[in-house]
Amino acid sequence: MEKRVRNGSFSPQGATPADGGVNFALFSRYAEGVDLLLFEHPLDATPAEIIQINNRTRFVWHCFVEGLAPGQLYAYRVRGPYQPQNGLRFNPNRLLIDPYARAITGKFVPGVCHLGYDPASPLADLSFNQLANAGGAPKCIVIDNRFDWEGDVPLRIPPEETVIYEVHLKGLTAHVTSGVQHPGTYLGVIEKIPYLKSLGITAVEFLPVHHCHSEDLLLNKGLTNYWGYNTLGFFAPDSRFSTGSYPGCQVQEFKQMVKALHKAGMEIILDVVYNHTCEGDERGPTLSFRGIDNITYYRLQADKRYYTDFSGCGNTLNFDEFQVVKMVMDSLRYWVQEMHVDGFRFDLATVLGREKDIFSREAGFFKAIHQDPVLAGVKLIAEPWDASPGSYQLGNFPTDWSEWNGAYRDCVRKFVKGVPGMLPEMGDRLTGSSDLFADDGRTPFGSINFITCHDGFTLNDLVSYEQKHNQANLENNKDGASNNNSFNCGQEGETADPLINELRKKNIKNFFALLLISQGIPMILGGDEFLRTQRGNNNAYCQDNEISYLDWSLADINQDLIDYVRKMIAFRKRHPHFYQERFFAGRDLDLDAMKDINWYSETLGPPDWLSPEKGFLAFLIHGNELTGATAREKECDILVILNALESSKYFNLPRTRPGAIYSRILDTALPYGQDLLADEDAAPPLPGRFYKVAAQSVVILISKVPVNKNTVKKLTQGGRTICLPLPAEKS
Repeated sequence: MEKRVRNGSFSPQGATPADGGVNFALFSRYAEGVDLLLFEHPLDATPAEIIQINNRTRFVWHCFVEGLAPGQLYAYRVRGPYQPQNGLRFNPNRLLIDPYARAITGKFVPGVCHLGYDPASPLADLSFNQLANAGGAPKCIVIDNRFDWEGDVPLRIPPEETVIYEVHLKGLTAHVTSGVQHPGTYLGVIEKIPYLKSLGITAVEFLPVHHCHSEDLLLNKGLTNYWGYNTLGFFAPDSRFSTGSYPGCQVQEFKQMVKALHKAGMEIILDVVYNHTCEGDERGPTLSFRGIDNITYYRLQADKRYYTDFSGCGNTLNFDEFQVVKMVMDSLRYWVQEMHVDGFRFDLATVLGREKDIFSREAGFFKAIHQDPVLAGVKLIAEPWDASPGSYQLGNFPTDWSEWNGAYRDCVRKFVKGVPGMLPEMGDRLTGSSDLFADDGRTPFGSINFITCHDGFTLNDLVSYEQKHNQANLENNKDGASNNNSFNCGQEGETADPLINELRKKNIKNFFALLLISQGIPMILGGDEFLRTQRGNNNAYCQDNEISYLDWSLADINQDLIDYVRKMIAFRKRHPHFYQERFFAGRDLDLDAMKDINWYSETLGPPDWLSPEKGFLAFLIHGNELTGATAREKECDILVILNALESSKYFNLPRTRPGAIYSRILDTALPYGQDLLADEDAAPPLPGRFYKVAAQSVVILISKVPVNKNTVKKLTQGGRTICLPLPAEKS
């Protein structure tokens, strides 16, 4: 039955339910006509009704259709010139997805041609495809925002308390060992919340959950774009993570997941890909933006047939256009206001700051975010580079942003590996990278510290493989980074050698210790805490299988390492020494003869920062100089000793304050159960003035005045600490 159509409104864009019907609004500056197609079923080739939209305001085509309700399936057909050489690629034979769609029914069917041109023509993309693709295309779904949030409000966990856990949403629970009722889904995540909570993390950062599309090149190989960095819908949660119980259920199930995470005290951060879309270069499909308004949405070269490609994925969104900035801002606000998301990690974020191809921290997009009251207090994290030469902008983003610190990753990997000459940079990286973030009013929390992330080796593979093993990607092992600063501890890949496995686990403990005592915000790659492996694959973007999934049987086998990580996170949270909101000054600010941070060589003198040798470094954080600390926390000094050498070293323990004694909290060289103490008050005092630091290990000691006066009397004389000879420690 034909519906009654009114003019409707140009704002908001998208499909908006209202009393009596639905308002539709689609931006297209260069279109000559727009048809709204209404469907009854997701794979229908023929629409139930076609409505020609005759109203255009501010380049937005709009109408209000009475009698429609949430759940209605729809798409668009846009008419206009097909002149690729002039940047125009309109093709009314292509079914087009609404850029503002709140949900999409599924994926484009492989085998159906979704190209706007004829792939068999010698004219390539200059040719015109006259075949329709509606039967093989998904449809948009009208969604309302009704949901019982039960009073849910933003958690606004401060940066000093934040510990991030990065994981692929499907990969968290897709493995057969996950034991969840709904594996690989939003609801499956809910079943793992008790485990995530027990670790002590405060935020889960998911790889992209925006509805995405897999490239034909991968599908033809039997692979898929598993990571999802190939967005089709910037407002639509991906249907592949839903239970599929009804069309659009992904929206409700995403909200259920967020509400459950919030109830458990954990925030949700989304990895978002606003730098490009899934439509690729001029040879790619016409799925949405290209067929709606190619010139507006994409940054084109002087020859408008071709696309500027700062993303390495064939195209780049055009942030010089108001409509692109508006769409991205509308998307961000939608995920915050309607989906209750707490933060965003922006993939290839340098693209977002390009104006006329040049990066600027004063770019219009950054200004738009900065002034937006909805986004105030939301966590903003940049991946500070893109795929073009000279795009590395680490430390150059606006003051209210944090950044993935690739320099931290590389430096710490090199130090633990034993690369010589790393002492100066390690000093910077451990203390919040002041060389990168201190010159523009930022704090150490500008640095997101990580050793591993989704892109590269897992932590287990970092100490098990010196070469990438990406054969499963079917690119002859040519994809993925070749320089990983990895080391295999004596044998490539898995081994039954107990000495090699013991060394690998010690190095993993070293990495976790360094990550969690560094100033800044730590990020852990999901599964690293129980030795997850990708079998040496450092670019598993196309592996929607057990290579990428978290194998939960490893959690049972490696419970000792999970306990270690849990204790280290708790230790960090107990001590503001490791999450200061200002950079250390290296000065004695309170005139008590101790600096805020004190650096030592193995002889207790100042480090030889210019030494070309492998690394030995110690530093003591003086409690009296801490900001935001309680009186009890200020009474505690913490000494960290790092030995990346292949031999043990005796370290002369520095004196701190009258009557203070040292207790050992961590020694990664000691066996499980002795290596890390959860109860610091139960730690016995060290009897001597030296500590034997085993090769390739991390040691943490606490110095404070005992509450027991008899202990103080026995261990002090004349107001100075007495250090007895120290028996040899197990190396």
